[in-house]
Amino acid sequence: MRTRRGVCYPRPQWRAEEPEEEEEEGRRRKRSRRVPAGGAAADEPARMMASEGVAGEMPDFFDSLPDELVVSILCKLSASAARPADLVGVRITCKRLNELGSDPLALAMASMKSLAVRAKNWSESAHEFLKQCADAGNLEACYILGMIRFYCLQNRGSGASLMARAAMGSHAAALYSLAVIQFNGSGGSKDDKDLRAGVALCARAAVLGHVDALRELGHCLQDGYGVRRNVAEGRRFLIQANARELAAVLNSSPAWKRHGDALASGCSLLSDFGCNVPAPEAHPANRFMAEWFAARGASGWPREDGLRLCSHIGCGRREMRRHEFRRCSVCGVVNYCSRACQALHWKLAHKAECAPMDRWLDAAAAAGAPPEVGGGEMMMMMMLN
Repeated sequence: MRTRRGVCYPRPQWRAEEPEEEEEEGRRRKRSRRVPAGGAAADEPARMMASEGVAGEMPDFFDSLPDELVVSILCKLSASAARPADLVGVRITCKRLNELGSDPLALAMASMKSLAVRAKNWSESAHEFLKQCADAGNLEACYILGMIRFYCLQNRGSGASLMARAAMGSHAAALYSLAVIQFNGSGGSKDDKDLRAGVALCARAAVLGHVDALRELGHCLQDGYGVRRNVAEGRRFLIQANARELAAVLNSSPAWKRHGDALASGCSLLSDFGCNVPAPEAHPANRFMAEWFAARGASGWPREDGLRLCSHIGCGRREMRRHEFRRCSVCGVVNYCSRACQALHWKLAHKAECAPMDRWLDAAAAAGAPPEVGGGEMMMMMMLN
């Protein structure tokens, strides 16, 4: 003890003879009497902490959990995550969760929504995260990173390799994207088109139930594009694509099971059968590409290098060379990477916009037609001339 001046009292003779072990035991007993509020339930943990020489801190039971159990929990969380922030929030909680969150088992189970990186948030860390998931065997990560590298980062070899890895794992979207590349000869010259390979990849994706692949295969069969022409079989594939599209809408929203709840603003190929549904949600890879090129000033019109985007807003693909995509044969204003995108965009928007009136007026003026002649008569004059 000390006096008010800070001077220590002299140690009593009888205390000087006590061994140091007994003095330490006395201090330990004093600490054990410091029990926090909470009743008898808190007495035992407090006594345990006091006996271990820890005062005022509760034990961390998370450290006692085995790594295998924590990784199993993280796998379930990765599979059910609805946004990338769900995984990031867990990994920044503590050092142990950050280390176990990098386990290949947890990364391989990451859902598509947890990998939906936005273009505005793209960074080296996001690139590294997708790469880790792809290396762990996550097919969705292979496809998303492959599309980003192929179209956005201009790393065509690596991007095609990642998409091929996902395709070998029967990833339907990757198979269809590779088919589009084969149809257009993307990344090469016009002579690099392989229509038969594109049809084969489309057929594989159609077997897996990919709606755009079914639609593309149906148009190829109807037009004899890369395959022997079979109008009836092509029509069957188109109807099957419509049926799958309707099933997907009904499963995603129970309100759409009632026909009266259909909105007039929604429109797709199902309108051929008298049913309006909203436009299908774009895949995270397509949404990333659309945002990426929009942020860099790209649009459907050619830039300085003459390259255009696919006019279907849910696609996001851009030409690799000039005049790679096919254009509308009527107006020549819009262009598409595939027949599936052309069919979707026609029902969504272009049906009301496609009007070759300028061409008719120019042709009519060259033919000397009077201004009051109607559009149908002008087109008839063009056909007769």
